[in-house]
Amino acid sequence: MPGNEAFQVEGRVTAAPANGTYRVELSNGHRLTAFVAGPAKRNFAGLKCGDKVKLQLTPYDLSVGRVLTETKTIGT
Repeated sequence: MPGNEAFQVEGRVTAAPANGTYRVELSNGHRLTAFVAGPAKRNFAGLKCGDKVKLQLTPYDLSVGRVLTETKTIGT
């Protein structure tokens, strides 16, 4: 069934280039591009370097993820 293969991982934002995309590094060292999609854009004030995020990935393309939630870090 399409859409059921997605899984969630946690990572840390390493860069925030233009166009609402973010560079994220996972705990295993894998780096990927992430974006905030759809109505969730209204809730995100913007991510900064060092912020922890929860991502949704699909097994079809592990180089791109969708930001689900953010956890602001203090002092970074």
